Amino acid sequence: MTTQRNRKVIEALVDRAGTTWAQEAGIRLADEPAPLYQLAVLSTLLSARIDASIAAAAARELFAAGMGTPQGMLDATWQDRVDALGRGHYRRYDERTATMLGRGARYVLEEWRGDLRTVRPGSPDRVDRFRAALEVLPGIGPAGSAIFCREVQGVWPEIAPFADRAVGDGARSLGLPHTGRGLAPYADDFPRLAAALVRAARDDSIVAEVRAA
Repeated sequence: MTTQRNRKVIEALVDRAGTTWAQEAGIRLADEPAPLYQLAVLSTLLSARIDASIAAAAARELFAAGMGTPQGMLDATWQDRVDALGRGHYRRYDERTATMLGRGARYVLEEWRGDLRTVRPGSPDRVDRFRAALEVLPGIGPAGSAIFCREVQGVWPEIAPFADRAVGDGARSLGLPHTGRGLAPYADDFPRLAAALVRAARDDSIVAEVRAA
Protein backbone atom coordinates (compact mmCIF):
# COMPACT_ATOMS: atom_id res chain seq x y z
CA MET A 1 0.00 0.00 0.00
CA THR A 2 2.83 2.39 0.85
CA THR A 3 4.49 1.72 -2.50
CA GLN A 4 1.29 2.42 -4.41
CA ARG A 5 0.71 5.59 -2.37
CA ASN A 6 4.26 6.84 -3.00
CA ARG A 7 3.90 6.27 -6.73
CA LYS A 8 0.66 8.26 -6.84
CA VAL A 9 2.13 11.12 -4.83
CA ILE A 10 5.25 11.29 -7.01
CA GLU A 11 3.24 11.13 -10.22
CA ALA A 12 1.05 14.01 -9.06
CA LEU A 13 4.07 15.99 -7.86
CA VAL A 14 6.12 15.62 -11.04
CA ASP A 15 3.06 16.47 -13.14
CA ARG A 16 2.64 19.75 -11.25
CA ALA A 17 6.20 20.80 -10.48
CA GLY A 18 8.61 18.61 -12.44
CA THR A 19 10.20 21.26 -14.64
CA THR A 20 13.95 21.25 -14.05
CA TRP A 21 15.85 24.49 -13.58
CA ALA A 22 17.77 23.73 -16.80
CA GLN A 23 14.51 23.42 -18.73
CA GLU A 24 13.26 26.68 -17.25
CA ALA A 25 16.46 28.40 -18.37
CA GLY A 26 16.17 26.96 -21.89
CA ILE A 27 19.20 24.68 -21.53
CA ARG A 28 19.05 21.50 -23.61
CA LEU A 29 21.15 19.50 -21.23
CA ALA A 30 23.59 17.02 -22.78
CA ASP A 31 27.03 15.66 -22.05
CA GLU A 32 28.60 18.39 -24.16
CA PRO A 33 30.76 21.41 -23.25
CA ALA A 34 28.27 24.22 -23.95
CA PRO A 35 25.20 22.95 -22.05
CA LEU A 36 27.34 21.79 -19.13
CA TYR A 37 28.89 25.25 -18.90
CA GLN A 38 25.44 26.83 -19.14
CA LEU A 39 24.32 24.66 -16.23
CA ALA A 40 27.31 25.91 -14.21
CA VAL A 41 26.28 29.51 -14.99
CA LEU A 42 22.71 28.76 -13.95
CA SER A 43 23.95 27.13 -10.74
CA THR A 44 25.90 30.30 -10.00
CA LEU A 45 22.83 32.46 -10.50
CA LEU A 46 20.64 30.17 -8.40
CA SER A 47 23.14 30.24 -5.55
CA ALA A 48 22.22 33.82 -4.68
CA ARG A 49 19.25 34.63 -2.47
CA ILE A 50 16.99 35.44 -5.34
CA ASP A 51 13.86 33.94 -6.86
CA ALA A 52 14.66 30.91 -9.02
CA SER A 53 12.48 32.17 -11.87
CA ILE A 54 14.53 35.38 -11.97
CA ALA A 55 17.77 33.38 -12.04
CA ALA A 56 16.42 31.32 -14.95
CA ALA A 57 15.34 34.45 -16.81
CA ALA A 58 18.77 36.02 -16.30
CA ALA A 59 20.44 32.86 -17.61
CA ARG A 60 18.29 32.98 -20.75
CA GLU A 61 19.31 36.60 -21.32
CA LEU A 62 23.01 35.78 -20.92
CA PHE A 63 22.81 32.88 -23.36
CA ALA A 64 20.75 34.85 -25.89
CA ALA A 65 23.48 37.52 -25.80
CA GLY A 66 26.14 34.98 -26.79
CA MET A 67 27.39 34.11 -23.32
CA GLY A 68 26.52 30.42 -23.41
CA THR A 69 30.14 29.29 -23.65
CA PRO A 70 33.11 30.23 -21.49
CA GLN A 71 34.75 32.00 -24.42
CA GLY A 72 31.55 33.89 -25.17
CA MET A 73 31.27 34.90 -21.53
CA LEU A 74 34.87 36.07 -21.47
CA ASP A 75 34.58 37.93 -24.78
CA ALA A 76 31.62 39.91 -23.45
CA THR A 77 32.41 43.04 -21.50
CA TRP A 78 31.58 43.38 -17.85
CA GLN A 79 28.87 45.86 -18.85
CA ASP A 80 27.44 43.36 -21.36
CA ARG A 81 27.03 40.89 -18.51
CA VAL A 82 25.48 43.49 -16.21
CA ASP A 83 23.03 44.53 -18.93
CA ALA A 84 21.98 40.94 -19.67
CA LEU A 85 21.46 40.23 -15.98
CA GLY A 86 19.42 43.41 -15.70
CA ARG A 87 17.17 42.37 -18.58
CA GLY A 88 16.46 39.22 -16.59
CA HIS A 89 15.66 41.40 -13.53
CA TYR A 90 18.68 39.98 -11.70
CA ARG A 91 19.48 43.47 -10.45
CA ARG A 92 20.31 43.12 -6.79
CA TYR A 93 23.45 41.09 -7.49
CA ASP A 94 24.14 42.09 -11.08
CA GLU A 95 27.50 43.84 -10.76
CA ARG A 96 29.05 41.30 -8.38
CA THR A 97 27.70 38.39 -10.43
CA ALA A 98 28.99 39.88 -13.69
CA THR A 99 32.47 39.91 -12.19
CA MET A 100 32.16 36.34 -10.88
CA LEU A 101 30.95 35.02 -14.22
CA GLY A 102 33.93 36.56 -16.00
CA ARG A 103 36.37 35.08 -13.50
CA GLY A 104 34.65 31.71 -13.68
CA ALA A 105 34.76 31.63 -17.47
CA ARG A 106 38.48 32.33 -17.44
CA TYR A 107 39.03 29.52 -14.93
CA VAL A 108 37.03 27.02 -17.01
CA LEU A 109 39.03 27.93 -20.10
CA GLU A 110 42.44 27.90 -18.46
CA GLU A 111 42.06 24.98 -16.07
CA TRP A 112 39.48 22.76 -17.79
CA ARG A 113 40.08 23.70 -21.45
CA GLY A 114 36.54 25.03 -21.64
CA ASP A 115 35.00 21.63 -20.88
CA LEU A 116 33.51 20.56 -17.54
CA ARG A 117 33.81 16.94 -18.65
CA THR A 118 37.47 17.32 -17.69
CA VAL A 119 36.37 16.99 -14.05
CA ARG A 120 33.43 14.62 -14.59
CA PRO A 121 33.29 12.22 -11.61
CA GLY A 122 33.21 9.00 -13.63
CA SER A 123 32.16 6.93 -10.61
CA PRO A 124 29.89 7.43 -7.57
CA ASP A 125 32.79 7.59 -5.13
CA ARG A 126 34.19 10.68 -6.88
CA VAL A 127 31.09 12.88 -6.63
CA ASP A 128 32.36 14.70 -3.53
CA ARG A 129 35.67 15.37 -5.28
CA PHE A 130 33.80 16.76 -8.29
CA ARG A 131 31.69 19.02 -6.09
CA ALA A 132 34.83 20.38 -4.43
CA ALA A 133 36.32 21.09 -7.88
CA LEU A 134 33.15 22.86 -9.03
CA GLU A 135 33.04 24.97 -5.89
CA VAL A 136 36.32 26.58 -6.94
CA LEU A 137 34.29 28.60 -9.45
CA PRO A 138 33.34 32.00 -8.04
CA GLY A 139 29.80 32.05 -6.69
CA ILE A 140 29.30 28.29 -6.58
CA GLY A 141 29.39 27.03 -3.03
CA PRO A 142 27.89 23.82 -1.67
CA ALA A 143 24.39 24.93 -2.64
CA GLY A 144 25.46 25.61 -6.22
CA SER A 145 27.30 22.32 -6.61
CA ALA A 146 24.23 20.51 -5.27
CA ILE A 147 22.04 22.26 -7.85
CA PHE A 148 24.46 21.23 -10.61
CA CYS A 149 24.47 17.60 -9.45
CA ARG A 150 20.68 17.43 -9.14
CA GLU A 151 20.34 18.58 -12.74
CA VAL A 152 23.27 16.84 -14.41
CA GLN A 153 22.55 13.35 -13.09
CA GLY A 154 20.32 12.75 -16.09
CA VAL A 155 23.35 12.87 -18.40
CA TRP A 156 25.99 11.83 -15.86
CA PRO A 157 24.38 8.66 -14.49
CA GLU A 158 27.25 7.93 -12.11
CA ILE A 159 25.92 10.78 -9.94
CA ALA A 160 22.40 9.33 -9.70
CA PRO A 161 20.43 9.08 -7.55
CA PHE A 162 21.61 12.40 -6.13
CA ALA A 163 19.41 13.95 -3.44
CA ASP A 164 20.64 16.80 -1.26
CA ARG A 165 19.01 18.30 1.84
CA ALA A 166 16.56 20.38 -0.20
CA VAL A 167 15.28 17.27 -1.97
CA GLY A 168 15.00 15.46 1.35
CA ASP A 169 13.03 18.34 2.88
CA GLY A 170 10.52 18.22 0.05
CA ALA A 171 10.20 14.46 0.33
CA ARG A 172 9.55 14.66 4.08
CA SER A 173 6.83 17.24 3.55
CA LEU A 174 4.97 14.68 1.42
CA GLY A 175 5.72 11.63 3.53
CA LEU A 176 8.06 10.15 0.91
CA PRO A 177 11.43 8.43 1.31
CA HIS A 178 13.95 11.22 1.78
CA THR A 179 17.14 9.70 0.35
CA GLY A 180 18.22 9.22 -3.23
CA ARG A 181 18.19 5.45 -2.93
CA GLY A 182 14.80 5.50 -1.26
CA LEU A 183 13.30 7.65 -4.02
CA ALA A 184 15.03 5.99 -6.99
CA PRO A 185 12.57 3.07 -7.41
CA TYR A 186 9.75 5.55 -7.99
CA ALA A 187 11.55 7.86 -10.43
CA ASP A 188 11.43 7.52 -14.19
CA ASP A 189 13.27 10.84 -14.49
CA PHE A 190 15.21 11.58 -11.30
CA PRO A 191 16.22 15.18 -12.21
CA ARG A 192 12.54 16.07 -12.69
CA LEU A 193 11.61 14.42 -9.39
CA ALA A 194 14.44 16.18 -7.59
CA ALA A 195 13.39 19.56 -9.01
CA ALA A 196 9.77 18.92 -8.05
CA LEU A 197 10.73 18.01 -4.49
CA VAL A 198 12.84 21.16 -4.13
CA ARG A 199 9.91 23.24 -5.35
CA ALA A 200 7.66 21.46 -2.83
CA ALA A 201 10.13 22.24 -0.06
CA ARG A 202 9.89 25.93 -0.95
CA ASP A 203 6.19 26.22 -1.72
CA ASP A 204 3.53 24.89 0.66
CA SER A 205 0.86 25.34 -2.01
CA ILE A 206 2.47 22.61 -4.11
CA VAL A 207 2.36 20.24 -1.14
CA ALA A 208 -1.30 21.09 -0.57
CA GLU A 209 -2.18 20.53 -4.24
CA VAL A 210 -0.42 17.18 -4.36
CA ARG A 211 -2.08 16.00 -1.16
CA ALA A 212 -5.47 17.06 -2.48
CA ALA A 213 -4.88 15.17 -5.70
